[in-house]
Amino acid sequence: MSTATLDRHQMTTLSDTELVTSTHVQRVPLPGGRTLALLTLDNGYDHTKPTVLGPRGLFGLADAVDGLQPEIDAGRIDAVAVTGKPFVFAAGADLKGAAQVTSRAHAMGIARLGHDVLRRFGELGVPSFAFVNGAALGGGLELPLNCTYRTLSRGVTALALPECFLGLVPGWGGAYLLPRLIGAEAALTVMIRNPLSQNRMLRAQQAFDLGIADALLDPADFLERSIAWAVAVLDGEVVVERHDHTADAHAWDTAVADARDFVDTRLNGAAPAPYRVLDLVSAGRTRSKDEAFAAEDEALGELLISDEFRAGLYSFDLVQRRAKRPAGDPGTSHARPVTKIGVVGAGLMASQLALLFARHLQIPIVMSDLDTERAERGLGYVNAEIDKLVGKRRITPDTANRMRAAVTVTTDTASFADADLVIEAVFERLDVKQQVFAQLEAVVRPDCVLATNTSSLSITAMTANLAHPERVVGIHFFNPVAVMPLVEIVRAPTTDDATTATAFALGKSLKKSCVAVADAPAFVVNRLLTRFIGDITMALDDGTAPEVADSALNPLGLPMSPLVLVQLVGPAVAMHVVETLAEAYPDRFAVADSLRRVVDAGLPGVWSWDANGKPYLSEQTRALLSVGTTPPTADALRERSLDALAREIRLMLDEGVVADVADIDLCMLLGAGWPFHLGGITPYLDRTGVSERATGARFQPVGVADVAVTA
Repeated sequence: MSTATLDRHQMTTLSDTELVTSTHVQRVPLPGGRTLALLTLDNGYDHTKPTVLGPRGLFGLADAVDGLQPEIDAGRIDAVAVTGKPFVFAAGADLKGAAQVTSRAHAMGIARLGHDVLRRFGELGVPSFAFVNGAALGGGLELPLNCTYRTLSRGVTALALPECFLGLVPGWGGAYLLPRLIGAEAALTVMIRNPLSQNRMLRAQQAFDLGIADALLDPADFLERSIAWAVAVLDGEVVVERHDHTADAHAWDTAVADARDFVDTRLNGAAPAPYRVLDLVSAGRTRSKDEAFAAEDEALGELLISDEFRAGLYSFDLVQRRAKRPAGDPGTSHARPVTKIGVVGAGLMASQLALLFARHLQIPIVMSDLDTERAERGLGYVNAEIDKLVGKRRITPDTANRMRAAVTVTTDTASFADADLVIEAVFERLDVKQQVFAQLEAVVRPDCVLATNTSSLSITAMTANLAHPERVVGIHFFNPVAVMPLVEIVRAPTTDDATTATAFALGKSLKKSCVAVADAPAFVVNRLLTRFIGDITMALDDGTAPEVADSALNPLGLPMSPLVLVQLVGPAVAMHVVETLAEAYPDRFAVADSLRRVVDAGLPGVWSWDANGKPYLSEQTRALLSVGTTPPTADALRERSLDALAREIRLMLDEGVVADVADIDLCMLLGAGWPFHLGGITPYLDRTGVSERATGARFQPVGVADVAVTA
C-alpha cells in the first residue's frame, strides 16, 4: 500500500499531541564516486525527549525516501542509511497519539502506515543500513529490521520490542522479520519473555550476540565507523551471512510451543497480546511478507482499541511519569548528603541492601551483626554476588574490586558514629527494633538519618522512646532487592522534611521508584496483598481444595498464585504480617488456621515440588488442612477476594495512606507485580464493575484505562 492511499489529513489531525520527528537528508560522498544518502531522525530536542514515530513523523520519513527514489533509480545514490539524534535512534510509536485512537478504521490506518513506510527500507533497489546509535524500542527497532544491514553502538543500553508489555504486538514488521533474522526461539525471548519479565531490555552486546546487529562499533566515532563499514560491504570486503531459520520447521514449532507454555504459566490466558504474537510467529514461517504484514495489521488494529492496551497505557504513564515525580517528596534541596551508610543486620535482606548500596553508590557500607560469624556470613554473600555480576558481565573487574572494598562488617555499633544514614534490617519484632534504634541514637551524629526496612510495623511505635524521632523514616525495599523497583517511603507524623527528602534522594540514586506512604499497618503493598489473598487462605479452613483456592485468581494473570506467593515470602513472615494487620483491623484480618498449622509444622508452604517443578500436595500437608462441606467455587472465591480488595482500597484512601489513588496503582504495579495489562488495580476494579458493587462508586473517572470504541 502506498501512503497516497492513506488519509494523511485524517491521520495527522487525530494526532494533535505528536512531537513531530523530522527526517534530515544528507548526501555523503563515498570512495569511487559513490554516494550514501544519510537520513537522520530528530525531533529537535535532546535525549530527555526521545524521538518517536507518530503519523506526521512517518509521513515525513516516507516523503524523504520518496524524494530519494528518482536518484536511486538513476544510479546517483548507491546506498541509503538511517540513524538517530545523539543517544536515541527511535523510541517507537507515539503512545500519546495511540491513546487517541478510538476507531478500528483509525487503528488499521496506524498499522498500515507503519508497514508502508518502514518496509521501503528493504525495497529501495539499493542496500539500506541502519546505524543504531542509541535507544531503539518498538517501531524504533522495527525500522532497522526492515533495513538490509545494521550497525550498533556499544553504548546502547535499551533495545527491545516491548509491545506485549503494553498489550500490543510488534506490528510494523517485527513479528515477521525478527524470527527470520535470529530464529524463532531468540525472537520470542525478545518479543514475549523479556516484556513479560519486567520489560527487560537488551544491551548492545546482547543484541549483537543474538544476531540483531551485523557490526558492533565503539560509540566515540560510531557514525564514521558505520559509514566505513558500509563502504566495506559495498566493496564486497565484508560479507554478511544470513541463516535460513525457516528451513527447520521442527525447531520453529518447538520454540513457539515452549513460548506458549511460558505465556500460559505467566498469564493463564488473561491477556491477548502475547498469544497474538505466538500466532503471528507460528504462521510467519510459511507466509509471504505481504501476507505476514497484513496479519500484523489485523492484530495491531484490534489491539490498539482493546481494554488491555488502554490499561497498559495507564500503567506505562504511572511508571514513566508519576514515579519520576512522586507526591510527598520535599525535594532534593532538603536532602542531606549520604557518603557513608550503616546496615544493622547481616542476614539475607541486610546483605542484599549492602550489595545494592555498594553497586550504585560506591561509598563506604558497614554491616553489623551480633557476632563475627554472622557478620562474615553476610559479607560472604555480598562478595559471592559480586562475583556473579562479573561472571555475567554486568560489572567490570575494576568495579567489582571497588564494591568489595566498599563493604565491611563489624559487631560494634560504634562503627556507625560517622555514618550519614543507618538502616536496620533485623528481625520483624517491635521490641527488637526499638532496642536497635536506642543503641543507634547513642552513637550516631545528630544529623544522621535512621531508617527501618520494616514491612508492616509502626514507625511511630518504634520511635516512641527516642529523643529525636524526627530523623527516623521507613525505607521499605521489596525482596529480591536488586530486582523489585519499588521503595515505600514511610513518613511518620514526627518525621521531618530533611529526613524524608534524604530517603527519596537515596531511593532515586539506587534507581528505584519511590512512593510516599503514611505510617499505617503494612503500608500499601503488604496490606493489600494480605487482604487480597486472605479469603484464599481462609477458604482452606472451609475445606476448599488447595488446587481450587490457588487457581481462583488465575484469570487475572498475576505473576504467581496466592499460595505460591505465601511460600515465596515464607509462611511465618506472611503470618506475622497478618497478625500485625489483625491487631489493627480485627474486623477484616485474621490468621487462617490452615496457615498457622503450616507454620507450626515448620513447613515451607502448602505445596511441595516435583522434579519437573510442578506443585503437588504432600500427604503431610493434606493431613493438616480442614475438610469442609460446602467450599466456595473458584469463581465465587475470586469475586469475594476482589470485593474485599476494593473495600480495603476505599478505606486506605479515606485514611490518607497515600496522596492519590494513582499511588496505590503504582505501588501494586511495581511492588506486587500487578499486571500492566490490567492497568493498575483501581481501573481494573472500575472496568469490571467491582468498585461500584463493593463500594458504591468508581475509583477513577470514566475514561481512565478504558475506551469507548467507535466503528
